[in-house]
Order: sequence, then structure tokens, then C-alpha cells
Amino acid sequence: MVFSSLYFSFIFMPIFFLLYYLTKDCYKNYVALAASIMFYFWGAPQFVLLVFITMLIDWHLGKMIYLAESKKEKKYYLILNIAMNVALLAYFKYANFFVENVYTLMETFHIGHPGKWTAVVLPIGISFIVFEKITYCVDIYRAVTKPAEKITNYLLYVFLFPQLIAGPIIQYHQVSRQLSKRRHHYLNFKYGLFRFARGLVRKVWIADILGGVANKVFAVPASELSMVYAWIGVLCYALQIYFDFSGYADMAIGMLRMMGIKIGENFNMPYISKNITEFWRRWHISLGNWMKTYLYIPLGGNRVSKNRNYFNLVFVFFISGMWHGANWTFIIWGIYHGLFLLLDRVFWVKLSSKFPKLINVMITFFVVNIGWVLFRSENIGYAWQYMGSMFDFTNINNVLPQYTLVLTKDIIVVFIIAMAIIAIPAASVFWDVYNKFRKIYKGPYVYEGLTIILLILAFCKMANTAYSPFIYFRF
Repeated sequence: MVFSSLYFSFIFMPIFFLLYYLTKDCYKNYVALAASIMFYFWGAPQFVLLVFITMLIDWHLGKMIYLAESKKEKKYYLILNIAMNVALLAYFKYANFFVENVYTLMETFHIGHPGKWTAVVLPIGISFIVFEKITYCVDIYRAVTKPAEKITNYLLYVFLFPQLIAGPIIQYHQVSRQLSKRRHHYLNFKYGLFRFARGLVRKVWIADILGGVANKVFAVPASELSMVYAWIGVLCYALQIYFDFSGYADMAIGMLRMMGIKIGENFNMPYISKNITEFWRRWHISLGNWMKTYLYIPLGGNRVSKNRNYFNLVFVFFISGMWHGANWTFIIWGIYHGLFLLLDRVFWVKLSSKFPKLINVMITFFVVNIGWVLFRSENIGYAWQYMGSMFDFTNINNVLPQYTLVLTKDIIVVFIIAMAIIAIPAASVFWDVYNKFRKIYKGPYVYEGLTIILLILAFCKMANTAYSPFIYFRF
């Protein structure tokens, strides 16, 4: 079930919140859990039982970690939790990738005949679910939090439908108290509905429109693309993935706020970053925080030698690339960002501090877009050819008629608006104006009025738009 569908907006969501608010506070978690299970069952009915069973195992392991008297025993139960969840992720997400590469090697070296392999179906949201299941037991092991008071609280933590499929990744200690007791009032509902509406507009009016352009460009053989269209394709994809993913985050944050649950932001204007280190503080913030807390710091973080620290940086982003998808393009993309983080640490942040802010923002945006080519391409060969077209000045005006991409006036307007949204905050004058007028937003009925306008805009577009899942559903 997609948030940007009329079925969700006019049936599932209204019915859920009607029942949720009519229910006594002590029973609200049960309503939310039932709705979340139904939501997941709608998209992946064959995997609900498997996920549910592993969650029950994690629940008991968490209790055993908490009650264990020795650190050795605690660590034993934690290792069981991590091993089970990593194995779950490895099988469903990487089994096909591993077998395909083994078969390729066998055929290359003429080693026997590859047997028949039945492709494994990837459960939706498995990457996010696994990370949250691991987080729960690690938080208990570190004595950051206690086990959930009720098993339903734990199940709700993992299965919360607003962020179940594509995050943000919630760390258990961040919401443990809110799962037991939270406030429900009009201000939360008003702000939450506004965030939902804003995310919906970002998805259907910007991400989907520019995504259509990116899909057309990336469907063309890379060697036949002109330099202009190659750049149009990657820029449209950069805007698509940002407005698609941040739009989902807006909707998830908004619905959770309507339920009385407050979580952190997942994006903070990443395309105005002055270096790649800053970019990763602003892009997919919950993933960055997870990687730092549960992988980078346990590896030694900054408390080790320089060489080991550099290795840790690159290794963490190698894992980040693998987490995003079972394809060499994602792995290379992760290493690519890890290497730029290493360069930041070694000399670039210090050197670039002497440059004007605008130059640094443009350089960073350029580096990120090269990375997006890897992220979007089906294979390394296509990505390499695509990058070649991006810098092939000999064919700047050479476009084969059958691959001509017509940029309509509507698409150009959307592109300009999207670029303005991501670029204007880089100017200091924007913040001067914003701070002067921000009080207007606190006036009576302003949020309500903006929310109604945004919802009308979104619903009008959705009525004439085909099914369009979020990009991160594939992860």
C-alpha cells in the first residue's frame, strides 16, 4: 500500500485515525499494531509470519540480555540476535546476488554446469526492519534502555506502519517512553497532517514528474546519449530521489506525530552541503546515525590510529552500499562516498574552508551527482558509459531523433521549482527573510489553510497519476 494512493488517503488513513482517536489511550497501541500488521500484510502477506516469529525471538532475547547476570552471557544472547537478523537480511537480500556471481564465474572458467536456481523474493522493508530489530537488543545490552514493558510495545516499535517500509530508522531508546505513554492533542495532529500533506506534494508533483524524465533518459543506451541529456537525466534523478525519499519521510513523521509520537528529522537540506561529510549529516540522517552508533563506534570510531580510522570510514560506507542493494553499483557507490569522506578527513575540509561557500556547495553537488549515476544504473558498465556521455563534449548537440527527450513546459517549471527549493536555502538572505516572517506560520489557521491547499493539489494530481511506488521500497 502506497501513501501516495487514493486508497490510502481516502480509506485506510481516515478509518485508522478515526478508530485510533475514538479508542481509549490504554488501547491505542493495539489499534496501531493491528493497523500496522494489516498494512504489511497488504504488501507482503507471505512474509508476515516469518517476520513475526523472528520478532518474538528478538523479544525473548532482549529479556534474556537484560536478566543475564554476567556480561559474557549478555554478549552471547546479543550475538544470537545479530547473527539471526544478519542471516535473515543476507538470505533474502543477497542470495540472488551471490548465486548470480558464482554462476558467472563458473561459466567464465567453464567449471561445470550451473544448476537451476529459484530466485528469492525480497520482503518489502526488510532492511529497515532488521536494523530496528538489532537496535532493540543492542540498546538493552548497552543499558541504554530496558526491555519493552509489553510485547505489544515492542511489536509496535518494529511494525509501526508509517515508517515500516522505508524508515526513518528509529532507535528503540528514542521512542520507548512514547510507546508506553504519549500525549494526543490538536497541535500534534495539525502539524502532523501538514507534514503529511507537504510530503505528498513532494512525491506526486516533483518526484514522480522528474522521475519520469530520469526513467526515459536512463532507458537510452548510454553510448547514444548526448552530454546535455545525460546531465538532464542525472539531475532529474538527483531531484527525484531527494523529493521522493524526503517526501516519504515527511509523511511518516507527520503520521507518527498525529499518533503522538515524535521522531527526529531524516533530511536537512542535503544539497546545500559544503562537503561530503556534511552531506551525510544532512542526507538520510537516521541511517547515518545508525551506522555511527551501531557500526562505526564499535569498530573503534575516532579512538584508533589514523589508518584504522580511515579504514573504518570506508568500511562503514561499504556496508552502507551493500545495505542499499545487492548490486555492484551500490557497493561501488558506498565505497565512492567512503573515499570522499576519507579525503574530507585528510585535507579537503581544511582546504575548502578557504573557498567561497557557493563554490563548495557546487563541488559537493557535482560529486554527489556522479555518485547518483552509480546508484541509478543497472550495472557498472552502463554507469561507466553514462559518465562518459556526461563529459563527451564532442556530442553536445548530437541526439538521435528516436531518443529525443521532449522537455515540456510543465516539466521545465517543475524542474526550476525543485532546483529553487534545494538551492535557495544556501543563500544567507533566505534565512534573513525566513526568520523575519516565521512568526506568520504561528498565526491562527495558517497551518490549516496551507494543509488544505497542499492536500487539494496532491489529490488532484493523484487522481490522474498511475501507481508509483517510493524509490526506497526496493531496499
